[in-house]
This record gives sequence, structure tokens and C-alpha cells, in this order.
Amino acid sequence: MATALVWFRNDLRLADNPALQAALDGGYTPVPVYIHAPSEHGEWAPGAASNAWLHRSLDALSGTLEERGSRLRLFVGPSLDTLETLVAATGAEAVFWNRRYEPALEQRDTRIKKALRQQGLHVESFNSALLLEPWTVSTKQGTPFRVFTPFWKAALAQWRIPACEAAPASLPSSDAGPAGVSLDALKLAPALDWDRAFWTHWQPGEAGAEDALEAFVEGALHAYADDRDRPDRIGTSRLSPHLHFGEIAAWRVVHTLEESRRAGTAAHIDTAIKELGWREFAHHLLHHFPETPASNFNPRFDGFDWTPPSRADLDAWRAGRTGVPIVDAGLRELWTTGWMHNRVRMIVGSYLTKHMRVHWRHGAEWFWDTLVDADLASNTLGWQWVAGTGADAAPYFRVFNPVTQAEKFDPDGAYIARWVPELAALPVPARSAPWRFPELLRDCAPDYPTHPIVDLAKGRDAALEAYRRQRERAPATG
Repeated sequence: MATALVWFRNDLRLADNPALQAALDGGYTPVPVYIHAPSEHGEWAPGAASNAWLHRSLDALSGTLEERGSRLRLFVGPSLDTLETLVAATGAEAVFWNRRYEPALEQRDTRIKKALRQQGLHVESFNSALLLEPWTVSTKQGTPFRVFTPFWKAALAQWRIPACEAAPASLPSSDAGPAGVSLDALKLAPALDWDRAFWTHWQPGEAGAEDALEAFVEGALHAYADDRDRPDRIGTSRLSPHLHFGEIAAWRVVHTLEESRRAGTAAHIDTAIKELGWREFAHHLLHHFPETPASNFNPRFDGFDWTPPSRADLDAWRAGRTGVPIVDAGLRELWTTGWMHNRVRMIVGSYLTKHMRVHWRHGAEWFWDTLVDADLASNTLGWQWVAGTGADAAPYFRVFNPVTQAEKFDPDGAYIARWVPELAALPVPARSAPWRFPELLRDCAPDYPTHPIVDLAKGRDAALEAYRRQRERAPATG
């Protein structure tokens, strides 16, 4: 039987895996390969939390392959050199992989595909990550979308999502070629074990993704449209890291949601699928505007009067010591679990980019290193949205008030009490703005900051004044 290399990347699953299925359908013995080449990601090599997740996800994938008679071979890049060496050593006639959409990796993969085809190999790539690939949706003028609502309307009008494919029950094996290196040789897991608390909240791998989807459908989905903005409740799917690492296909999520559609659930299912649409929109933007991870989507903000952050203030924000409880709760949740509730991400981001008036790139870089679901497309869209500099963004003059946000979405102060436990002894009305109750704060939480590092009213006024000056320098056109 002829051999094909199946190059795993962020598609760490056996079910719904088009590259693996193409090898099997073509009559090949698949040789599963993972190549660690962080330098090929350009400026956006995966961060520490992502690597910690990846270590465990690769371990899980290796186990499922071995259960089916195959094995995962791990290597350290460069990718093209490694693939060429493996082709020669295994006698492979084909190489299959599933596409990635980060600009540096798209360019790399194009070069690799061309080089391998020139050597006479059968080389194909597939979509395993998205419902609709970025270049398949466009305006009537053939241009990329810049606003979500018309993008999603066009996407819904044309999508034909694949059927689900079960993981193969068994796989042919091959001993040809090098065995690769150990998982530890990739040096993905942190040496100091700072991620230990993550794994009480997460189970990386395909089985963990399937369990998370089942838990969502049986639980939070039934109130999703109402509860997804409540960080004090289990109201979200928590599928984002599983989707990012390709441990589950987006279309399997959609099929599973649709199978649960019945009276009373339609609005919640539609909302959940729409949230997947934002992920699609993020990839659409990243593909068509590849400079945006580091540059403003809206060039009018290129001369904006950002405040150079002091090291002390930026460190306080990162550590959850701003003196604004809902902001601090989110940043401590992030540090402890590798994840932050989406509503709180917006509040945290608004405080940094509006009240502190710190450039959104500082926040994007911190999230990139600390989130287990750090995704270049979604991270870029999210930060540019909250900063008011991106596509379909919240206007810069829309400044989240973290106190009213906490009172609305954490009305009992439970989320704040969980992640900022020194404030748990305060009565609920004091938890969202403890500086308004100085005696209570002194008596119950003497180690918590007595005031926010940036006063809310003054920070908002300064942000709006900076925006006014910007508009005068670069008035809107068209």
C-alpha cells in the first residue's frame, strides 16, 4: 500500500478530518506527522498558555492514534525540510494537510505546496477549521466585507456545511522512516508548572471537546441568549480553545446544535451559531487584511494620542490590581484558568484602551501569551473592536463603565467575589466600586487598592477629549 504523510497542525482530531480522510480514501497508509516550527509563525509564535494546551492536545491525539493502530510522529522544523526528509525516508507519494489562515502560515504553506508538487508528489490541502473559508464570501462588488451583519447574511445564504464523519475505527500502520522525537522534546509544557490550575477547568483533546459540546447542549444552551453575558453563571459553551486547536469541527458543533432544535431553544441555537459567525468573520478579515494584527484597521487612528503606559500601571492591569473589581476579576480568571469570559474581555479591554488610553496592542500581546484559546484572527478582531479602531468596531467614544457593567452582568457580585476573594466580605453594593466605601474597604479588604489606577470619570473624559482632537486632525471622509 502506498504511503501518504498527513501533516497535523491545528486540526488535532480524527473525526471530521478531511486530510486524514483523503489519505484513507486514496488508498494510502497515512503517516501522521506534527512539526514544531514556531519561528515560521513570524511575529505571532504561539504564546505560553497556547503551548501548554498544545502539549496536552498532542498527547491526547497520540493516544487516540495508538488505540487505532497508528502513531503520531513529532519533529522540530523547518517544516519543508522535515517533510522532504520524511518523504524520502518513508517513500511517501502524497502529502495532505488541513489549511491554516494566519498570514505567515498561509504564505509558508503556499511555498511548501509548490515545492513538493515540483518534486512530483500528490499534495492537497483542505478546510477543517471553518464553515466558510475567507475567500468564499464577498460583497456583490467582489470585495471583502467590513461589517459583520451583511457578512453573516451572505454567509448564511450560501453555506453548505459538510456532513459529519466519524473517526476511523482503525488505521493502517507503517514503520518506515524516523520515529521522531518525544513530546517533551518540543518544550511546550512550562518548566515551572504554573499551568497546574488550568487543568481543573479544561480537558484538552478531541474527547474533551466532545464532552464540552455535550455539556453545553445539555446545560448552558437552554438559556444561552440570556446568560452568555453573565460571568457569574455557566452560560457559555467554553468551546473556543477546542475550536482553535481543531479538536472539534465547527460544522459538527452546528449539526449538534441543530439536532437539539425544538420549541423554546430556537433563539438560543441561533445566537450560538451567530457567535460561530463572528469567528468566521474574524478569519475573513485576517485573510483580507493581513496587516491588522499589528496595525489599525481604521487608519484614522494611526496618529491617535495613546498614552505611553507606565510599567507600574501596565503591570497592575496584567496582575488584576487596577482597583476596578470587575476588571481585576477578569484578569485574575485569565491568569488562573487561561481563559476569560467574553463580556469581561470587553470590559477589561475597554478599561485599558479607553480609561487608561493604552494602545490595544499591549492588551492583544498579553492575551496572546496568556489565553489557551489565543487565536490570531479572533484576538485581533476583539481588541480592535473594543478599541474602536477595527472593522465593525464599537465607536471609540463608547466607553464601558465597569461599575454599571458589573452591576448589570454580575448583580450579586459572585464573579467578583470568586476571583477577587479579598472583596467577598464586602456587601454586594460595595463590591463593584469599593472605593466609594472607604471604611468598609479598609476594614474588610485592607490590601486591595483604595482607588482605581485611573479614575473612571477622568479617564473617560480624557479619552473623549483625545478622540475629539483626533477627529479634528483626521475628519471622517465619504
